[in-house]
Amino acid sequence: MQAKVSILFYTKRAKATTDGLIPIYLRVTIDGQRIEISTKRYVEAPKWSVQQGRMKGSSGDAHSINTYLDILRGKVYEYQKELVQEGKLITAESMRNKLLGTEVKSRMLVPIFENHNNQVEALLNDEFAPGTLERYKTSLKHTVDFLHWKYNISDIDIKKIDHAFITDYEFYLRSVRKCNNNTAVKYIKNFGKIIRICIANGWLDKSPFANYKSKVKEVERTFLSEEEIQVLASKEFATERLNQVKDIFLFSCFTGLAYIDVKKLTKNNITIGIDGEKWIYTNRQKTDTRSNIPLLPMAEKIIAKYKEHPQCLNEGRLLPVLSNQKMNAYLKEMADVCGIKKELTFHIARHTFATTVTLTNGVPIESVCKMLGHKNLRTTQHYAKILDKKVSDDMQILRNKYQMQEKARKNHTA
Repeated sequence: MQAKVSILFYTKRAKATTDGLIPIYLRVTIDGQRIEISTKRYVEAPKWSVQQGRMKGSSGDAHSINTYLDILRGKVYEYQKELVQEGKLITAESMRNKLLGTEVKSRMLVPIFENHNNQVEALLNDEFAPGTLERYKTSLKHTVDFLHWKYNISDIDIKKIDHAFITDYEFYLRSVRKCNNNTAVKYIKNFGKIIRICIANGWLDKSPFANYKSKVKEVERTFLSEEEIQVLASKEFATERLNQVKDIFLFSCFTGLAYIDVKKLTKNNITIGIDGEKWIYTNRQKTDTRSNIPLLPMAEKIIAKYKEHPQCLNEGRLLPVLSNQKMNAYLKEMADVCGIKKELTFHIARHTFATTVTLTNGVPIESVCKMLGHKNLRTTQHYAKILDKKVSDDMQILRNKYQMQEKARKNHTA
């Protein structure tokens, strides 16, 4: 809808100068909102026509002032046209900025996003993991692709990002990019961080995420059963490389450490704990939270096996860990050989520790949470929800208790 613009020139007698001249003001009204600006021109009160909004007569002064007022009127309509061409809202504020030459430079989304990513990259392996940088880079790419898809533009003024922008972006991720629910939500969450940066810097007055809701759907985590762990552990593969990958995977199954945390372990991370046994003391790279893990016999055995391995000696590492990509490729091959009907990835080892190795064997969830380095117990509770076997075992204890009580009653009444 076209903004309604009206222009009026008038004088302010209350601001008359000592020599009796009164100033001429320009009033622009845009959709009911007024702005008033001094023209820096003055006139004698009797020579001003209130009805015409001009100076009376045809004197040189009258011609000069009236010509200047016509130029100002023309500028208002010229600026109105410019705002339309720039795709900006025609408001009293935007018109005032144009007339006074104080127009605020537009802040564009892409440079702000790129600057954020550059800062993440500068803090790589210190504050941020490589995977975090990769996610933000992908998020920026999706955002730019969305701008082309929706608006046929390569960038956008952050002030134009509204609730509709967010919902359209989410639709794009789900429909065009074919992202599943959780992936789409994560990209929107990454985008939300950029918006929070804009708000914190005062570049945006309000969040376009107001009244927007999205929810991550809980995903059932895959883990190995006790039987599958035994099948894998007892299997001797044809190549040394496969056996090496198997051992490191099993090490994670019995410590709960993620790939990157296993890879960075050194001998210095092994310490004698309060119980006189060997513990791993390390900080999780993902969250920088402390993980203190007592070493189980299987994990100790694997450490001892690779103590003299050339890669460990040369790099000062505890274990000879391959790249995550190679590890996962070998694990899929190993699953096929062992008849494990699960898509085996290194991260499944962490889930296996949380479920089969600890919770299923009665380790309290608070202890599991601490060993996994979770900041919130609710994160660990996701594992507890999928333990039907643990529920069955717990209920069997209760069932036995009731059976014993019933048997005692019968014996008492007999």
